[in-house]
Amino acid sequence: MQWTIDSWKKYSAKHIPIYSNHKKLVQILEKLNSFPPLVFAGEVRSLKKKLIEVNKKKGFLLQGGDCAESFSEFNADNIRDTFRVLLQMSVILTSGTNLPIIKVGRMAGQFAKPRSNPIECQNNLKLPSYMGDIINDIKFEKDLREPNPERMLKAYSQSASTLNLLRAFSEGGYGDLKHVHTWNMGFVKSGDQEKRYSYLAEKIQENLNFMEALGITSNNTPQLKKVDFFTSHEALLLPYEQALTRTDSITGEIYNTSAHLLWIGDRTRFIDSAHIEYCRGIKNPIGIKCGPKLNPDELIKLINILNPKNELGKIILITRFGYKNVRKFLPTLIKRVNEEGINVIWSCDPMHG
Repeated sequence: MQWTIDSWKKYSAKHIPIYSNHKKLVQILEKLNSFPPLVFAGEVRSLKKKLIEVNKKKGFLLQGGDCAESFSEFNADNIRDTFRVLLQMSVILTSGTNLPIIKVGRMAGQFAKPRSNPIECQNNLKLPSYMGDIINDIKFEKDLREPNPERMLKAYSQSASTLNLLRAFSEGGYGDLKHVHTWNMGFVKSGDQEKRYSYLAEKIQENLNFMEALGITSNNTPQLKKVDFFTSHEALLLPYEQALTRTDSITGEIYNTSAHLLWIGDRTRFIDSAHIEYCRGIKNPIGIKCGPKLNPDELIKLINILNPKNELGKIILITRFGYKNVRKFLPTLIKRVNEEGINVIWSCDPMHG
């Protein structure tokens, strides 16, 4: 079947809420569709180029952030601290791998949550389960638990504010390597970890001092001052994702502009899935969550649907087995993918132990 921006509606769409006020839903989606993109096609292409290098073993992918964002915990300090800890992790990884680190934050859009049970019961009262702030409220109250399309507007606004701050941090000098000592976070403020990080920071500073003596500074070498930082989230609420899908004016290709990288979750990753159908038509890099229930043959079929040309930098397999199951399931997947000669990037989900 030919892909269109709404062809996903002809497939099995799980974990998408039913809105009681359809007219209001349509109005909200039309408004979102008229809003500016949150990310730009050129930025997505830049990420893909970097992921191609990861495929070639010339780079390393680092992705991190909250399991889910909320409206109530939104503030500049949280955004800064997430950005800072990813900077610190990337410095440590660069030191250990001697490779460039591609930094992707699970933020500026991670508002929807799939639920195993659509109904929650408390004190004999049954209400819709909490599905993330973009859909309903975590408070167990009837009016607040009803899916409300207006929440998509707040999610867009908060995402835009988050991206605005991230771009300021990335390009405004906060990521300058000369600030490496100030990135220190709680998890390395004691014991051997603090000593190791302090030693690393001092070595970086020594190298920077040497380079400065040669006339190489962050003022004349942008690579020392700026960092590339990308965003990601699960493409779960497809009406919202469709509303933020755009045709690039330069290439004529279709991009999702709500995030640079999108992924398909463990609960929506199956043949005949609406989420698979939607994601196969966009040019963004796509992640696929891989859990214990994933059949290796089905994974191959899904990858071929999403990446029929076997492009480099397109597919990231995000494993989430837990430490007790990883030895049992991961080697089988790796072997199957390698047998097919399929290009993928392997990643471990850091948000689910």
